Amino acid sequence: MRIFVYMIVFFSFFDLFTQLPIMTPLATSLGATPFLTGLAVGMYSFSNTIGNVISGFLTDKRGPFVILLIGLLFTGIMLVCYFLAIDAWSLLFIRFLHGLAAGLIVPAAFTYLANSAKSEKKGKGAALSGAFVGLAAVIGPAFSGIVASKSSETTVLSVTAFFMILLGILSLIFLRSKVIRKESKGKADTLSVRVFFKNSLIMRAFTGAFFLMFSQGVLAYMLPLKVMGLGQDSQTSGLLLSTFGVVAILVFVLPINNLFDIIKPVKTATFGMGAMGLGLLLISVSYSIPFLYTVMGIYGVGFAFLFPSLNSLLIEATEQTHRGKAYGYFYAFFSIGVVVGSGLTGLLNLTANQGFLFTGILLIGAASMMILLKNTAQPKKVELS
Repeated sequence: MRIFVYMIVFFSFFDLFTQLPIMTPLATSLGATPFLTGLAVGMYSFSNTIGNVISGFLTDKRGPFVILLIGLLFTGIMLVCYFLAIDAWSLLFIRFLHGLAAGLIVPAAFTYLANSAKSEKKGKGAALSGAFVGLAAVIGPAFSGIVASKSSETTVLSVTAFFMILLGILSLIFLRSKVIRKESKGKADTLSVRVFFKNSLIMRAFTGAFFLMFSQGVLAYMLPLKVMGLGQDSQTSGLLLSTFGVVAILVFVLPINNLFDIIKPVKTATFGMGAMGLGLLLISVSYSIPFLYTVMGIYGVGFAFLFPSLNSLLIEATEQTHRGKAYGYFYAFFSIGVVVGSGLTGLLNLTANQGFLFTGILLIGAASMMILLKNTAQPKKVELS
Protein backbone atom coordinates (compact mmCIF):
# COMPACT_ATOMS: atom_id res chain seq x y z
CA MET A 1 0.00 0.00 0.00
CA ARG A 2 2.90 2.35 0.68
CA ILE A 3 4.14 1.76 -2.88
CA PHE A 4 0.73 2.82 -4.18
CA VAL A 5 0.89 6.03 -2.12
CA TYR A 6 4.42 6.63 -3.46
CA MET A 7 2.87 6.50 -6.94
CA ILE A 8 0.32 9.11 -5.86
CA VAL A 9 3.21 11.30 -4.63
CA PHE A 10 5.00 10.81 -7.95
CA PHE A 11 2.03 11.83 -10.11
CA SER A 12 1.13 14.73 -7.83
CA PHE A 13 4.59 16.23 -8.38
CA PHE A 14 4.59 15.05 -12.01
CA ASP A 15 1.48 17.23 -12.44
CA LEU A 16 3.43 20.18 -11.01
CA PHE A 17 6.63 19.70 -13.02
CA THR A 18 4.89 19.05 -16.37
CA GLN A 19 3.34 22.52 -16.08
CA LEU A 20 6.69 24.33 -16.01
CA PRO A 21 7.55 24.27 -19.74
CA ILE A 22 3.99 24.67 -21.08
CA MET A 23 2.02 27.17 -19.02
CA THR A 24 3.64 30.29 -20.44
CA PRO A 25 3.13 29.17 -24.08
CA LEU A 26 -0.46 28.13 -23.27
CA ALA A 27 -1.28 31.50 -21.69
CA THR A 28 0.34 33.36 -24.60
CA SER A 29 -1.64 31.33 -27.13
CA LEU A 30 -4.84 32.46 -25.38
CA GLY A 31 -3.87 36.11 -25.82
CA ALA A 32 -2.63 36.78 -22.29
CA THR A 33 -0.58 39.92 -21.68
CA PRO A 34 2.83 39.49 -19.99
CA PHE A 35 1.22 40.46 -16.67
CA LEU A 36 -1.63 37.93 -17.02
CA THR A 37 0.84 35.28 -18.17
CA GLY A 38 2.89 35.73 -15.01
CA LEU A 39 -0.31 35.73 -12.97
CA ALA A 40 -1.44 32.49 -14.62
CA VAL A 41 1.88 30.82 -13.80
CA GLY A 42 1.80 31.99 -10.17
CA MET A 43 -1.92 31.39 -9.60
CA TYR A 44 -1.39 27.64 -9.20
CA SER A 45 1.11 28.13 -6.36
CA PHE A 46 -1.16 30.67 -4.68
CA SER A 47 -4.24 28.42 -4.59
CA ASN A 48 -2.07 25.36 -3.93
CA THR A 49 -1.01 26.97 -0.65
CA ILE A 50 -4.66 27.36 0.34
CA GLY A 51 -5.34 23.75 -0.66
CA ASN A 52 -2.41 22.52 1.45
CA VAL A 53 -3.75 24.17 4.61
CA ILE A 54 -7.32 22.98 3.96
CA SER A 55 -6.00 19.47 3.34
CA GLY A 56 -4.18 19.48 6.67
CA PHE A 57 -7.31 20.32 8.65
CA LEU A 58 -9.57 17.94 6.73
CA THR A 59 -7.04 15.10 6.92
CA ASP A 60 -7.07 15.27 10.71
CA LYS A 61 -10.88 15.35 10.76
CA ARG A 62 -11.71 12.80 8.06
CA GLY A 63 -8.50 10.82 7.64
CA PRO A 64 -6.10 10.87 4.65
CA PHE A 65 -8.10 8.39 2.51
CA VAL A 66 -11.10 10.66 1.86
CA ILE A 67 -8.95 13.73 1.16
CA LEU A 68 -6.66 11.79 -1.18
CA LEU A 69 -9.64 10.50 -3.11
CA ILE A 70 -11.26 13.94 -3.46
CA GLY A 71 -7.94 15.57 -4.39
CA LEU A 72 -7.07 13.03 -7.08
CA LEU A 73 -10.49 13.01 -8.74
CA PHE A 74 -10.99 16.78 -8.70
CA THR A 75 -7.43 17.42 -9.91
CA GLY A 76 -8.09 15.06 -12.82
CA ILE A 77 -11.32 16.90 -13.63
CA MET A 78 -9.63 20.32 -13.49
CA LEU A 79 -6.83 19.13 -15.81
CA VAL A 80 -9.47 18.16 -18.38
CA CYS A 81 -11.08 21.60 -17.95
CA TYR A 82 -8.06 23.29 -19.56
CA PHE A 83 -9.74 22.40 -22.86
CA LEU A 84 -12.46 24.89 -21.87
CA ALA A 85 -10.07 27.83 -21.51
CA ILE A 86 -10.96 30.37 -24.19
CA ASP A 87 -9.05 33.40 -22.93
CA ALA A 88 -6.61 34.48 -20.23
CA TRP A 89 -9.32 35.06 -17.60
CA SER A 90 -10.88 31.61 -17.98
CA LEU A 91 -7.36 30.15 -17.78
CA LEU A 92 -6.77 32.03 -14.51
CA PHE A 93 -10.00 30.61 -13.06
CA ILE A 94 -9.06 27.06 -14.04
CA ARG A 95 -5.53 27.53 -12.68
CA PHE A 96 -6.96 28.63 -9.34
CA LEU A 97 -9.25 25.59 -9.05
CA HIS A 98 -6.49 23.25 -10.29
CA GLY A 99 -4.03 24.46 -7.65
CA LEU A 100 -6.70 24.27 -4.94
CA ALA A 101 -7.62 20.67 -5.80
CA ALA A 102 -3.98 19.55 -6.22
CA GLY A 103 -3.14 21.12 -2.87
CA LEU A 104 -5.34 18.54 -1.15
CA ILE A 105 -3.23 15.58 -2.31
CA VAL A 106 0.31 15.96 -0.99
CA PRO A 107 -0.34 16.67 2.74
CA ALA A 108 -2.80 13.75 2.86
CA ALA A 109 -0.38 11.41 1.05
CA PHE A 110 2.56 12.26 3.29
CA THR A 111 0.34 11.99 6.38
CA TYR A 112 -0.62 8.48 5.25
CA LEU A 113 3.05 7.54 4.73
CA ALA A 114 4.15 9.07 8.03
CA ASN A 115 1.38 7.37 10.03
CA SER A 116 2.08 3.97 8.48
CA ALA A 117 5.89 4.12 8.84
CA LYS A 118 7.73 2.32 11.62
CA SER A 119 9.36 4.88 13.89
CA GLU A 120 12.84 3.40 13.39
CA LYS A 121 12.44 3.62 9.58
CA LYS A 122 10.89 7.07 9.28
CA GLY A 123 14.06 8.61 7.80
CA LYS A 124 14.50 5.95 5.13
CA GLY A 125 10.80 6.13 4.30
CA ALA A 126 11.02 9.89 3.85
CA ALA A 127 14.07 9.40 1.59
CA LEU A 128 12.13 6.96 -0.62
CA SER A 129 9.26 9.44 -0.95
CA GLY A 130 11.86 12.05 -1.90
CA ALA A 131 13.10 9.73 -4.64
CA PHE A 132 9.66 9.76 -6.25
CA VAL A 133 9.57 13.56 -6.02
CA GLY A 134 13.00 13.72 -7.65
CA LEU A 135 11.94 11.27 -10.35
CA ALA A 136 8.95 13.48 -11.16
CA ALA A 137 11.27 16.50 -11.33
CA VAL A 138 13.47 14.72 -13.89
CA ILE A 139 10.76 13.06 -16.00
CA GLY A 140 8.00 15.70 -15.84
CA PRO A 141 9.56 18.65 -17.72
CA ALA A 142 11.14 16.40 -20.35
CA PHE A 143 7.87 14.54 -20.98
CA SER A 144 5.96 17.81 -21.12
CA GLY A 145 8.34 19.46 -23.57
CA ILE A 146 8.41 16.48 -25.93
CA VAL A 147 4.64 15.86 -25.97
CA ALA A 148 3.78 19.57 -26.28
CA SER A 149 6.13 19.93 -29.26
CA LYS A 150 4.58 16.90 -30.97
CA SER A 151 0.96 17.69 -30.09
CA SER A 152 -0.20 20.51 -27.76
CA GLU A 153 -0.06 21.76 -24.20
CA THR A 154 -3.55 20.45 -23.45
CA THR A 155 -2.48 16.96 -24.53
CA VAL A 156 0.13 16.96 -21.77
CA LEU A 157 -2.50 17.99 -19.24
CA SER A 158 -4.91 15.33 -20.52
CA VAL A 159 -2.36 12.56 -20.01
CA THR A 160 -1.81 13.70 -16.43
CA ALA A 161 -5.59 13.91 -15.94
CA PHE A 162 -5.95 10.27 -17.01
CA PHE A 163 -3.45 9.09 -14.40
CA MET A 164 -4.97 11.25 -11.66
CA ILE A 165 -8.47 9.90 -12.24
CA LEU A 166 -7.12 6.33 -12.55
CA LEU A 167 -5.27 6.71 -9.22
CA GLY A 168 -8.47 8.04 -7.67
CA ILE A 169 -10.42 4.98 -8.81
CA LEU A 170 -7.65 2.61 -7.69
CA SER A 171 -7.60 4.33 -4.29
CA LEU A 172 -11.12 3.02 -3.71
CA ILE A 173 -9.76 -0.49 -4.21
CA PHE A 174 -6.34 -0.36 -2.53
CA LEU A 175 -6.63 2.25 0.21
CA ARG A 176 -10.19 2.00 1.47
CA SER A 177 -9.50 -1.21 3.35
CA LYS A 178 -6.23 0.21 4.71
CA VAL A 179 -7.57 3.38 6.31
CA ILE A 180 -5.45 4.00 9.38
CA ARG A 181 -7.53 4.11 12.51
CA LYS A 182 -7.58 7.59 13.91
CA GLU A 183 -7.22 8.22 17.62
CA SER A 184 -9.13 10.74 19.71
CA LYS A 185 -10.81 12.45 16.79
CA GLY A 186 -12.56 14.91 19.04
CA LYS A 187 -9.33 15.95 20.73
CA ALA A 188 -7.52 16.48 17.43
CA ASP A 189 -10.08 19.11 16.45
CA THR A 190 -9.20 21.24 19.48
CA LEU A 191 -5.52 21.61 18.64
CA SER A 192 -4.51 25.26 18.47
CA VAL A 193 -2.65 26.32 15.36
CA ARG A 194 -0.30 28.41 17.52
CA VAL A 195 1.03 25.21 19.10
CA PHE A 196 2.81 24.29 15.84
CA PHE A 197 4.68 27.58 15.76
CA LYS A 198 5.87 27.18 19.36
CA ASN A 199 7.61 23.87 18.69
CA SER A 200 11.24 24.33 17.62
CA LEU A 201 11.43 21.07 15.63
CA ILE A 202 8.31 21.95 13.65
CA MET A 203 9.56 25.50 13.04
CA ARG A 204 12.85 24.07 11.76
CA ALA A 205 10.87 21.89 9.36
CA PHE A 206 8.74 24.83 8.18
CA THR A 207 11.78 27.08 7.79
CA GLY A 208 13.69 24.37 5.95
CA ALA A 209 10.75 23.80 3.59
CA PHE A 210 10.56 27.52 2.83
CA PHE A 211 14.27 27.92 2.08
CA LEU A 212 14.47 24.66 0.15
CA MET A 213 11.80 25.84 -2.29
CA PHE A 214 13.02 29.45 -2.15
CA SER A 215 16.28 28.16 -3.63
CA GLN A 216 14.33 26.13 -6.19
CA GLY A 217 12.45 29.23 -7.29
CA VAL A 218 15.72 31.13 -7.69
CA LEU A 219 17.28 28.19 -9.53
CA ALA A 220 14.37 27.93 -11.99
CA TYR A 221 14.48 31.69 -12.62
CA MET A 222 18.22 32.39 -12.63
CA LEU A 223 19.90 29.24 -13.98
CA PRO A 224 18.71 29.77 -17.60
CA LEU A 225 20.02 33.35 -17.39
CA LYS A 226 23.35 32.11 -16.05
CA VAL A 227 23.64 29.51 -18.80
CA MET A 228 22.70 32.02 -21.51
CA GLY A 229 25.39 34.34 -20.17
CA LEU A 230 27.90 31.54 -20.77
CA GLY A 231 26.77 31.22 -24.39
CA GLN A 232 24.70 28.04 -24.00
CA ASP A 233 21.04 27.30 -24.74
CA SER A 234 18.03 26.14 -22.72
CA GLN A 235 18.90 22.49 -23.35
CA THR A 236 21.99 22.93 -21.18
CA SER A 237 19.81 24.43 -18.42
CA GLY A 238 17.59 21.37 -18.56
CA LEU A 239 20.54 19.00 -18.37
CA LEU A 240 21.96 20.87 -15.38
CA LEU A 241 18.63 20.64 -13.55
CA SER A 242 18.43 16.94 -14.42
CA THR A 243 21.93 16.47 -12.96
CA PHE A 244 20.82 17.76 -9.58
CA GLY A 245 17.70 15.57 -9.76
CA VAL A 246 19.60 12.40 -10.67
CA VAL A 247 22.17 12.93 -7.88
CA ALA A 248 19.37 13.48 -5.37
CA ILE A 249 17.57 10.30 -6.48
CA LEU A 250 20.78 8.27 -6.10
CA VAL A 251 21.19 9.48 -2.51
CA PHE A 252 17.53 8.69 -1.82
CA VAL A 253 17.64 5.08 -3.06
CA LEU A 254 21.21 3.89 -2.38
CA PRO A 255 22.17 2.35 1.00
CA ILE A 256 23.37 5.79 2.10
CA ASN A 257 19.69 6.47 2.88
CA ASN A 258 20.15 4.43 6.08
CA LEU A 259 21.96 7.48 7.47
CA PHE A 260 18.58 9.18 7.83
CA ASP A 261 17.66 6.62 10.52
CA ILE A 262 21.08 6.70 12.21
CA ILE A 263 21.85 10.42 12.39
CA LYS A 264 19.45 12.86 14.04
CA PRO A 265 17.34 14.71 11.44
CA VAL A 266 18.41 18.11 12.79
CA LYS A 267 22.02 17.29 11.86
CA THR A 268 21.23 15.92 8.39
CA ALA A 269 18.95 18.88 7.72
CA THR A 270 21.72 21.29 8.73
CA PHE A 271 24.20 19.51 6.46
CA GLY A 272 21.73 19.47 3.58
CA MET A 273 20.87 23.16 3.79
CA GLY A 274 24.54 24.07 4.12
CA ALA A 275 25.45 21.98 1.05
CA MET A 276 22.67 23.61 -0.99
CA GLY A 277 23.87 27.05 0.09
CA LEU A 278 27.46 26.16 -0.85
CA GLY A 279 26.29 24.92 -4.24
CA LEU A 280 24.48 28.20 -4.93
CA LEU A 281 27.53 30.24 -3.88
CA LEU A 282 29.72 28.21 -6.24
CA ILE A 283 27.24 28.73 -9.09
CA SER A 284 27.61 32.50 -8.63
CA VAL A 285 31.37 32.27 -9.28
CA SER A 286 31.23 29.54 -11.95
CA TYR A 287 32.26 30.41 -15.51
CA SER A 288 32.63 26.87 -16.86
CA ILE A 289 29.81 24.52 -17.88
CA PRO A 290 31.67 21.35 -16.72
CA PHE A 291 32.20 22.97 -13.31
CA LEU A 292 28.51 23.86 -13.17
CA TYR A 293 27.64 20.16 -13.54
CA THR A 294 29.83 19.39 -10.51
CA VAL A 295 28.26 22.20 -8.53
CA MET A 296 24.74 21.01 -9.38
CA GLY A 297 25.79 17.61 -8.03
CA ILE A 298 26.72 19.26 -4.71
CA TYR A 299 23.37 21.05 -4.68
CA GLY A 300 21.64 17.72 -5.39
CA VAL A 301 23.37 16.05 -2.41
CA GLY A 302 22.21 18.92 -0.20
CA PHE A 303 18.64 18.64 -1.48
CA ALA A 304 18.69 14.88 -0.89
CA PHE A 305 19.78 15.32 2.74
CA LEU A 306 17.43 18.20 3.51
CA PHE A 307 14.11 16.95 2.13
CA PRO A 308 13.76 13.66 4.07
CA SER A 309 15.23 15.24 7.20
CA LEU A 310 12.44 17.83 7.24
CA ASN A 311 9.84 15.06 6.99
CA SER A 312 11.53 13.20 9.84
CA LEU A 313 11.46 16.34 11.99
CA LEU A 314 7.70 16.63 11.48
CA ILE A 315 7.10 12.97 12.30
CA GLU A 316 9.28 13.23 15.39
CA ALA A 317 7.51 16.35 16.67
CA THR A 318 3.85 15.46 16.00
CA GLU A 319 1.27 12.90 17.01
CA GLN A 320 -0.85 11.03 14.47
CA THR A 321 -4.03 12.89 15.42
CA HIS A 322 -2.79 16.27 14.16
CA ARG A 323 -0.06 15.31 11.68
CA GLY A 324 -2.31 16.32 8.77
CA LYS A 325 -2.34 19.96 9.89
CA ALA A 326 1.44 19.88 10.28
CA TYR A 327 1.90 18.60 6.73
CA GLY A 328 -0.67 21.10 5.45
CA TYR A 329 1.37 24.03 6.77
CA PHE A 330 4.62 22.32 5.76
CA TYR A 331 3.66 22.14 2.09
CA ALA A 332 2.13 25.60 2.24
CA PHE A 333 5.62 26.83 3.13
CA PHE A 334 6.87 24.86 0.11
CA SER A 335 4.51 26.71 -2.23
CA ILE A 336 5.22 30.11 -0.68
CA GLY A 337 8.96 29.53 -0.93
CA VAL A 338 8.85 29.07 -4.72
CA VAL A 339 6.86 32.26 -5.24
CA VAL A 340 8.96 34.37 -2.86
CA GLY A 341 12.25 33.00 -4.23
CA SER A 342 11.67 33.91 -7.86
CA GLY A 343 9.58 36.98 -7.00
CA LEU A 344 12.00 38.57 -4.54
CA THR A 345 15.08 38.15 -6.72
CA GLY A 346 13.11 39.59 -9.64
CA LEU A 347 11.85 42.50 -7.51
CA LEU A 348 15.38 43.29 -6.35
CA ASN A 349 16.46 43.24 -10.01
CA LEU A 350 19.42 40.99 -9.23
CA THR A 351 21.65 39.53 -11.90
CA ALA A 352 21.97 35.74 -12.07
CA ASN A 353 25.26 35.78 -10.12
CA GLN A 354 23.87 38.18 -7.52
CA GLY A 355 20.73 36.06 -7.13
CA PHE A 356 22.72 32.89 -6.49
CA LEU A 357 25.08 34.70 -4.10
CA PHE A 358 22.18 36.22 -2.17
CA THR A 359 20.32 32.90 -1.88
CA GLY A 360 23.44 30.93 -0.99
CA ILE A 361 24.16 33.32 1.90
CA LEU A 362 20.54 33.00 3.09
CA LEU A 363 20.70 29.20 3.15
CA ILE A 364 24.08 29.06 4.89
CA GLY A 365 22.76 31.59 7.41
CA ALA A 366 19.69 29.40 8.05
CA ALA A 367 21.93 26.32 8.42
CA SER A 368 24.10 28.22 10.91
CA MET A 369 21.01 29.00 12.97
CA MET A 370 20.21 25.27 13.08
CA ILE A 371 23.74 24.61 14.38
CA LEU A 372 23.39 27.28 17.07
CA LEU A 373 20.06 25.86 18.20
CA LYS A 374 20.89 22.15 17.98
CA ASN A 375 22.19 21.91 21.54
CA THR A 376 19.00 23.31 23.07
CA ALA A 377 16.71 20.87 24.83
CA GLN A 378 14.61 18.89 22.41
CA PRO A 379 10.91 19.77 22.75
CA LYS A 380 8.29 17.17 23.44
CA LYS A 381 5.80 16.21 20.79
CA VAL A 382 3.05 18.72 20.20
CA GLU A 383 0.42 18.27 22.90
CA LEU A 384 -3.30 18.73 22.37
CA SER A 385 -4.77 21.76 24.00
